[in-house]
Amino acid sequence: MLRQLILCSALLVPCLCAPTPARAGPNDYIRLPTVVHGERELDYKTGFARHRDGSSDAAQSLGYGFTPTPWWFTELYAKTARNGAEPSAFDAWEWENRFQLTESGRYPVLLGMLLEIERPRDRREGYEITVGPMMQSEWGAVQGNLNLFLRRHLRAEEAFDTELLVQMQLKYRQARAFEWGLQGFGNTGPWRHALPGSRQDARLGPAIFGKLRAAPGQAIGWNAALLEGLNRASPRTTLRLQAEYEF
Repeated sequence: MLRQLILCSALLVPCLCAPTPARAGPNDYIRLPTVVHGERELDYKTGFARHRDGSSDAAQSLGYGFTPTPWWFTELYAKTARNGAEPSAFDAWEWENRFQLTESGRYPVLLGMLLEIERPRDRREGYEITVGPMMQSEWGAVQGNLNLFLRRHLRAEEAFDTELLVQMQLKYRQARAFEWGLQGFGNTGPWRHALPGSRQDARLGPAIFGKLRAAPGQAIGWNAALLEGLNRASPRTTLRLQAEYEF
């Protein structure tokens, strides 16, 4: 079954490779390749981005996820968004699937695969598919993550470029209740012909993390980051927060 899932994900990549990158939502977050079997969670994400012209965007999502198998986490969530002066409104449904492909601690790099399917409210945008590898490694108390995703719209009325998305995270695991580190998000634009660096969406900044025990078998995990745009093509500042109730 795991081999079939890997094959399906690999077959999706050619489908994504067909003919100014869209910015990541301000509530975008770092996907992790680890799966905890038996865990269920309620997941809330929010974010706010201030652009260089003074305008701003905001986004939120609320989801429910669980682990059908020891190596598969699946989550369905609803997303809202506010662009500029427009009021906040329902934006899309999204179905996220994360597959842990290697055992924790067995290899230097823990490998996972992401498959996300989004159905925007605006049906003219078709379906947004995101797929790609997630990698995690540890060096003592430091944990590093690197994700490389391809994103493509299918059955859309207009042509969308297949974009390469990059996520990175470094975290110093000082204590379970409080950890600190760095997060970065990028979009190089068309994956075969990357845009010049000055036109790519690139954000980087400090992040904090924590997890608190709420009751036996329950916990509240959270992380937040303040991201600065590295060029004029990126928002000046993005503030993002994710909170999870695990049970």
